Amino acid sequence: MADIKRNIKYLNKDFNSFKKSLIEYTKSYFPDTFNDFSENSTGVLFMEMTSYVGDVLSFYLDNQIQETFIQSARQVENLYSLSYMLGYTPKTTSAATTNIDFFQQIPAKTVNGDIVPDFNYSLKIPENTPISSDNGEDTNFIIEDPIDFSFSSSFDPTEITVYQIQGDEPTFFLLKKTRKAISATIETTSFNFTTPKKFDTRIINDNNIIGILDVFDTDGNEWYEVPNLAQDTIFDTIKNDNVNNPNYTDNDAPELLKLKKVQTRFASRFINRTNLELQFGAGSPGLNTEEIVPNPDNVGLGLPFEKNKLTTAFSPVNFMFTDTYGLPPSDTILNIRYLKGGGLGSNIEANALTIINTDNVTFVKPNLANTTLANTIFNSLAANNPEAASGGKSGDSIEEIRKNALGSFQNQLRTVTKKDYLIRALSMPSNLGVISKAYTTPTKVGDSIRPGELPTILDLFVLSYNNNKNLTVASPTIKRNLQTYLSEYRMINDSIKIKDAFIVNIGVEFKIVVLPNYNNNEVISRAIDGIAIYFNIDNWQINEPIILKDLFILLDKIEGVQTVKDVKISNIVGENIGYSNTAYDIEGATIDNVVYPSIDPMIFEVKNPSQDIKGRVVPL
Repeated sequence: MADIKRNIKYLNKDFNSFKKSLIEYTKSYFPDTFNDFSENSTGVLFMEMTSYVGDVLSFYLDNQIQETFIQSARQVENLYSLSYMLGYTPKTTSAATTNIDFFQQIPAKTVNGDIVPDFNYSLKIPENTPISSDNGEDTNFIIEDPIDFSFSSSFDPTEITVYQIQGDEPTFFLLKKTRKAISATIETTSFNFTTPKKFDTRIINDNNIIGILDVFDTDGNEWYEVPNLAQDTIFDTIKNDNVNNPNYTDNDAPELLKLKKVQTRFASRFINRTNLELQFGAGSPGLNTEEIVPNPDNVGLGLPFEKNKLTTAFSPVNFMFTDTYGLPPSDTILNIRYLKGGGLGSNIEANALTIINTDNVTFVKPNLANTTLANTIFNSLAANNPEAASGGKSGDSIEEIRKNALGSFQNQLRTVTKKDYLIRALSMPSNLGVISKAYTTPTKVGDSIRPGELPTILDLFVLSYNNNKNLTVASPTIKRNLQTYLSEYRMINDSIKIKDAFIVNIGVEFKIVVLPNYNNNEVISRAIDGIAIYFNIDNWQINEPIILKDLFILLDKIEGVQTVKDVKISNIVGENIGYSNTAYDIEGATIDNVVYPSIDPMIFEVKNPSQDIKGRVVPL
């Protein structure tokens, strides 16, 4: 058959254009074969059927291409998916907010001749306590933070005024606290899980969903919400006291923020305005990556074939490219509490929120002797919003989703935060030198920075390993390589100073009581091995404190140990004996059984575990 070059038109996309082109094509290339182009012709029937198929395929092709770009997508489900891909969470509703004043009476008492409030009668109001209006409007608010009338500080003051006087002496005081409240109600739902399933999902169907409040299973374990399942760390809080904070003051924050690794986690995303999907992990306890500190041996460990770390986009939340993604729930029931509300109707007027749900309100001191007075005080609890609530509106419109999603798209392969610099420094390929430890902090510029201002210079403190995998100062060559390496990723307005962190070599001495019928030498050997593993340099970072309580617990779990009598940390100094020249006052830095690092970035290192860790058996 002859190779005939035919003129084919590729620009036709609708039914009439396809039909016209097919007729022209037939007339041009098959003039003697077919020439009946009447509407009743069988040939025209096939041409029209072909044109119909082409028209439909063109429509769906155009529609699918259109739905892959957030600028042109029209289907709500696709808009929501694309916005999540660009890092934006669409809002199905916006909650109104307002400040609410809480009041309670409190009796007076005499202390050393002075008349003061009796804070034994002060009340505690838990977080998420509902506040409603008595004007017939179906609008409820909840407070975000708990209230303790007995606690007062600069950030959370308790205003005290005289409420009642008998003669010249006050008999009752009035306490006042202010809390932020949002227009929301707490709804509950439950989902049953049987056999574990990878990336299992459940959907909450409701209107005006604000977000997930908390999730607990039937065993009381909490499931934590994360932005994506690859992120295994969440923010957690601990009480700010003398134990956790050596610089604690009464006017300090009540809680301290820390990062916590979790296996039981989930990610949520809106499918549309009424459906919120919860997705769980696919891992197993055997694949857990908890308690792993970034170091050159594990950064990028999960990369396919471990190829080309030079151009890899590292993330502080998943620097190991782990595939555990949390655990899937199984053989349990998840009880989910979520918030719903908001909308334009939640912008209520001032002085409307006056009804407090007192189901969970308690006294600071339970079992008060004067029950009559206690009931009077309890019934004196009152609330009011001095200003109207504002901020409530319906969810994002289609155009708002487009604009907000495009605005939230983040730069890739760029170091922006301190964690970015840390992970990027640790990920430098070993052939350019090994950065074993890294720590970033803003440059100290004395008094030239006023309160509220931030310096634009970042100090990057680094250390390297020697041939024996002991910490050492990074060589000028390694620093230059690191400088060149970071220059490809740093923001143009960032100034980075690469500096040496201090190395503080330490020794550990402990005294234990051994159980009867156990060999002392074997127990001591196991204890030394346990402490050596604890102080393995891979598990330590710059500016990490030594918590002596953890060492007591570690030794107490060693087989054959009956009691731990003492654990002592000492500083070993001197280059002439093979140690760092950095001297450190261990005793002065120890507060409440915690050895704190210095203000200047430093790291504790047990350089020679076999000789620097010593144990002794003592009698009970």
